[in-house]
Amino acid sequence: MSQFYSLKKSGDFQSVYRNGRSLANRYLVVYVKKRDDDGENRVGISVSKKVGNSVVRHRVKRLIRESYRLNCGKVSGGHDLVVIAREKSNGRTYQEIEGALTGLLKSHHLI
Repeated sequence: MSQFYSLKKSGDFQSVYRNGRSLANRYLVVYVKKRDDDGENRVGISVSKKVGNSVVRHRVKRLIRESYRLNCGKVSGGHDLVVIAREKSNGRTYQEIEGALTGLLKSHHLI
């Protein structure tokens, strides 16, 4: 299992929003931007207050992070990804979130 690298700075998020491609389904939106190096992917997760209170938002964030961690071996490297949770992701199971994330990564041709 490789290490999980995350986007932390606001400028990194803005760069992906401005220069990346986005696809969405009913639970998630994924922005992808190709980087120059072919190193590890960097992933940022954003969950707004519309999803729910802090407990709910953190649970959704943990589900997204774990579903990416378990599937990161299948994902091609050298990308910055931003995953945004939609309001309907509140109360979803792990299997639903994982299916939504892997479906979007397949649509971006990363898997």
